[in-house]
Amino acid sequence: MYETLPLLEISDFPAIRRSTIETLQLNIGYRCNQSCVHCHVNAGPNRTEMMSDANLALLLEVIEKRRIRRLDITGGAPELHWGFRGLVSAARALGVQVIDRCNLTVLFEPGQEDTAEFLARNHVEVVASLPCYSMDNVDKQRGKGVFDKSIAGLQKLNELGYGKPESGLQLNLVYNPQGPFLPPEQSVLEADYRRELRRQFNIEFNQLFALANMPIKRFGSMLISKGQFKDYMTLLRDSYSAENLDGVMCRSLVSVDWQGNLFDCDFNQQLDIPVPGRPHLHDLLNEDLQGSAIAVADHCYGCTAGQGSSCGGAL
Repeated sequence: MYETLPLLEISDFPAIRRSTIETLQLNIGYRCNQSCVHCHVNAGPNRTEMMSDANLALLLEVIEKRRIRRLDITGGAPELHWGFRGLVSAARALGVQVIDRCNLTVLFEPGQEDTAEFLARNHVEVVASLPCYSMDNVDKQRGKGVFDKSIAGLQKLNELGYGKPESGLQLNLVYNPQGPFLPPEQSVLEADYRRELRRQFNIEFNQLFALANMPIKRFGSMLISKGQFKDYMTLLRDSYSAENLDGVMCRSLVSVDWQGNLFDCDFNQQLDIPVPGRPHLHDLLNEDLQGSAIAVADHCYGCTAGQGSSCGGAL
């Protein structure tokens, strides 16, 4: 694995500051049933890092104290954490919107047979990874057989009401490019997804999020090994759009790692670029970080290039 931080930390990216925290994005652990080429977390079946029960309890304290509106749970495959369901139930009882970043295939893992029903029962918003609507492209990026399981997962969610306007159960899909280029215009791609998934599989969804691949961890290492890292960074920098700065996710979000440490976004978390001062979850019980500086480096151009890219799709 080639380290990308030394190539990113000297940067002229504009200084930005945080506003009010509305979202806690929790990386609950790195264990996953897949090992995707584009994964910026380097997650996989052999990873053992998982958030402790003590930090899960602390997280709920922070949510209540800071009146957090949204809990965005990611991983790894977050559903594989033993405390996932308890956390979701407790957060929903506090009136918090909960997002589960689901890879879809996890719904068919042993012990996960009723996970889709649990998510629907608790009105959890599902953000599901589906990098393409064709089998060859998905299996190339994520592994043989992933496409068929993903389609089955979407059909199962649809049967429970997900993606249907009248149900109130939100199902959003995530697209990542196959290589070192920016995603196409989100609305056009969404129309293609909607048409093809409906035609081929009778699948419905609410929105498509088109996300740029970040030049870090597994994807960044692949770029270095193929001699493409410099060209990709040139593409991101040349495609920079200042109007995207106001909408970047780090202004209203704090990322929490499996140990409870705070970062300005999940990408900074993976690069180990902490919030200045290296605060922990327990520090949020006493301070809200509003107005604090956000740590930036050259990978931040990935969120501001072209149409922009955030956890909620194009900016």
